[in-house]
Amino acid sequence: MNATSETPKSGLDAVKWFGVLVLLTVLVAGNYMYELSALEKAGAIIVLAGLAAFLAAKTAKGAAFLEFAKEARTEVRKVVWPTRQETMQTTLIVMVATVIVALILWGLDAILLRLVSFITGLGI
Repeated sequence: MNATSETPKSGLDAVKWFGVLVLLTVLVAGNYMYELSALEKAGAIIVLAGLAAFLAAKTAKGAAFLEFAKEARTEVRKVVWPTRQETMQTTLIVMVATVIVALILWGLDAILLRLVSFITGLGI
């Protein structure tokens, strides 16, 4: 983003973020303080978290985040995903390469162990 596309900062942003903090604090404290059923707790969590998210979205940073999320979603839709066959072939290649490298490292480790054992005279 460049300077011309940035959203202007509102004077009420600090108040809105304070409101988000208060809502989330009430959510966490209420969850521990009140003995409610699971359904009531879930409902309260959804309502308070939703209000906090809505309030956060109304700030400059929240609006910028929403714009970024929309652009990211558009870009993800442009991705050409591999077919099942391509995925299986690539997975098989990675697994074979991993086994080959593991065998090479195991052999190198065995050679170095024998070499160090021979040089130091310790029968490891």
